[in-house]
Amino acid sequence: MSEEAQKQWSEHKMLQPRIEKVVVNLNIGKSGEPLEKAVSVLNEISGQTPYKAKAKKSIRDWGIRQGEPIACVVTLRREKGMAFLKKVLPVIDNKIPKRAFDEIGNFAFGLKEHIDIPGIKYDPEIGIFGMDVCIAVNRPGQRIKIRRKQTKHIGKKHLLTPEESMEYVRQTLGVEIV
Repeated sequence: MSEEAQKQWSEHKMLQPRIEKVVVNLNIGKSGEPLEKAVSVLNEISGQTPYKAKAKKSIRDWGIRQGEPIACVVTLRREKGMAFLKKVLPVIDNKIPKRAFDEIGNFAFGLKEHIDIPGIKYDPEIGIFGMDVCIAVNRPGQRIKIRRKQTKHIGKKHLLTPEESMEYVRQTLGVEIV
């Protein structure tokens, strides 16, 4: 697969997969001071200002009201996304389970503690947060399927398969698929 894929990707640049975006989610479950601490942590890790995601519905048992900010999210694209992945993947020993990939080649993993990331020091005032990292992998030309104006259908040959996505991630990021 790898030699065949490499040859195909080098001959046809539109078939070369790419990492479109990296979404980092830090879900706290409550607003106020804990959320502000999480925002500062995510800002330090990513180098971008995260936005606060609001609760979609009220959950009385958990004390969550609809519209209340309960999480912070940041989206990293292009070089920032690749730099973030190269910084974070050693935390999980550069191993991603095969079941982490979905049917169109996207994948996700979680970190239990943000202090495992190199260069991040533990601060007792802030605490420890876990986070979810979701990576969208696609090919050039995929945007025509999701754009607002004049959406078009994409042929089966142009859709990214999980196997191609795994091969691309293995080659570019040096990740082992287990």
